[in-house]
Amino acid sequence: MKPVNKDMLKDVAHSLMFDMSEEEYALLEEEFQTILKQMSLIHEIKGVENVEPMTFPFVVYSSYLRKDVPSDTLDKDEALGNAKDVVENQIRIPRVIK
Repeated sequence: MKPVNKDMLKDVAHSLMFDMSEEEYALLEEEFQTILKQMSLIHEIKGVENVEPMTFPFVVYSSYLRKDVPSDTLDKDEALGNAKDVVENQIRIPRVIK
């Protein structure tokens, strides 16, 4: 694993087109070091590799989701009607990462 340092965090932030103050980078680096220490402690637990990952901490017995019933859909022209920039039937959006 690559070491997490201020230069790496700045490079990632630049790739995502945002910047932070030096204090924020220092705090973020410190938080990453804490997380990495916690991860190394977890890996020291015997048998941890045999435990199934938890996706949700509580058992859910009921579901409040509606039934997925097909209904009328928008035609292509209606779906693209409010888009500012359409190219080959796709909506073009501003670039957000490099």
